Amino acid sequence: MKQLAELANIGQVLGTKLKEAGIESPDQLTSLGAEQAFIRLKTIDEGACLSMLCALEGAIRGIRWHQIPKERKEELKAFCRMKTQ
Repeated sequence: MKQLAELANIGQVLGTKLKEAGIESPDQLTSLGAEQAFIRLKTIDEGACLSMLCALEGAIRGIRWHQIPKERKEELKAFCRMKTQ
């Protein structure tokens, strides 16, 4: 079974933060979705930012965050602005 840190965009540090936020597996991350996972991360890390949100989205899609479609990136930016105000 794949570990969080093995996913695209998720290194050891973000993998550890996800576990601290109660997200233990890639399947759990996928079922939550990037936005809900980000909300959980914000509860333990006030510094959670758009880069982290995009990293989560890319990990779920199995791609580097740079490859996220433009429309989806715009949705993520709007979501992040809402959650960080």
